[in-house]
Formats: sequence, structure tokens, C-alpha cells
Amino acid sequence: MKPLSHFSTLLFTLVLSACSPSSAIDTVESLAANPERLKALRLQCKLERAKLGDELCNRVAEATNRRFLGDRKTTDTPPKDPAKF
Repeated sequence: MKPLSHFSTLLFTLVLSACSPSSAIDTVESLAANPERLKALRLQCKLERAKLGDELCNRVAEATNRRFLGDRKTTDTPPKDPAKF
């Protein structure tokens, strides 16, 4: 390949990576696993939600709920054979 071709490919890759929003990295699962990042984003959403956007702030809220409430995979049904006292 020509050096110009390598350069143009590299330049194209850099431009695409610069255009992608950083919030795409922040999934609900990754935020729930990283309490420091979650705390910082919660504060930012509280102060400047319009700047960050509803999508990211909604993910932050969902991650906060998951950390507080757990994974919600527990069942509330009683066992078939109740314990005898």
C-alpha cells in the first residue's frame, strides 16, 4: 500500500473516533460497576442535564437504581412447604 493510503486510513479512523460521543461507552452495566464515574455523572446530570442529554442521564439513573436495588432477580413467592415452628 502507498504511504498516502495509510495516512488517509489513519486520518479517517481518527475523525470517526473523535465524532463518536463519549457517552456511548457508558452503558448502564459499566456505570453500575464504576461507582466513582456514576457519582460524577449524577452530579453533572443534576447541574447540567440539558448539556449532557436525557439519554445519558437516564442511563445514570438506571445504573443508580441497579446499584441501590440490586439486580431484582429475587422472587417474592413463598416456598411450597412453609417452615414449621
